[in-house]
Amino acid sequence: MDSSIEPGVLDQWFPPDRQAHYVEQLRTQQGLTRRRAECFVRLWAYLSLKNLQSLPQAPIVDLDSLKHPVSCTHREAADLFYSELERGSDRAAGMMIDHLVQAGLVEKNFDGNTNMLFIRAVRDLKKSAVPNAPISLQPDAFNPRTDAIPVATLLSHSYNWMTSSKTAVAQKATRLLRQWAQQYPSTMRVLRRSDTLQPIGFYTIYPIASISEDNLFLPPSLSLHLCTDGAVDPLEMAKPGDPQCVSVFVRSWTLDEAYKTYDSVCLFMEDTRQTFVKMQQDFPNISDIYVMPIHPSYEALAQVLGFQKTIQDPHSYLCWMYLALDHFLKLDIEKAIAQLF
Repeated sequence: MDSSIEPGVLDQWFPPDRQAHYVEQLRTQQGLTRRRAECFVRLWAYLSLKNLQSLPQAPIVDLDSLKHPVSCTHREAADLFYSELERGSDRAAGMMIDHLVQAGLVEKNFDGNTNMLFIRAVRDLKKSAVPNAPISLQPDAFNPRTDAIPVATLLSHSYNWMTSSKTAVAQKATRLLRQWAQQYPSTMRVLRRSDTLQPIGFYTIYPIASISEDNLFLPPSLSLHLCTDGAVDPLEMAKPGDPQCVSVFVRSWTLDEAYKTYDSVCLFMEDTRQTFVKMQQDFPNISDIYVMPIHPSYEALAQVLGFQKTIQDPHSYLCWMYLALDHFLKLDIEKAIAQLF
């Protein structure tokens, strides 16, 4: 196995028109962004060719399932994903692979020296003539009885780069979600599939008591709670009607990678704005929004919305980011988010 193909010459062995064919079907069936679909198709083709005893005599036109994992370094992936663009970093390529893993398209294992990647079973794209009907998504209130477990599982994926124990994160998240729902459920929202009622997105806006505001000017890692063993939450929640509450923390804002499209992000972000409007009835003096992007991919979303870094953690990629509430309420959300797609 392992042919001598180089990532930069993939187009010679799997033509761009065939790549485009698979990309369009993946966007329709899997809800991927164009960029992620392009990277997935190129990765799939590269691993397929690399898995051969030798390069074929003619370019391939179809992609088939892999029978074995294939090695692929981040340097190879960077050459593969950014061959026609300004050179992307190895870390950016690694993050892209992580996105594809989270979308359920790729399995990744580390054998001690390099990544071993496996393309998971994908519906027979080349024979699919009729695209599936698009899945309808609807913002809805968080239901602690039915949503706590699936949302906790969703949140655990966002923390997988910070901790090796997804189980511990999911278990603690389940408890905290139900606790927050007892204290202030109004700002806990999900994005729900209309057919199965499964939550595929979640956010919660956390009003911060004035006694905890100092934390917003300290290293953000000191305010982590979900992925730590600490029993005491470093951020105290303000009670509705508290005139001293001026700051809110978007404690979570996440979408399942498989559903992260332009339309779904716009839909859920607009719902977020409406929740802020309603929140002003309980906290009339709120003016400051803070976020702490747990996964690096969400930092880009915060930036296009206008959030600015205030405090960078000295020991991690974590940072506090700030935006005035008045600016967010006036934002052209669709125009801002279009920069990401």
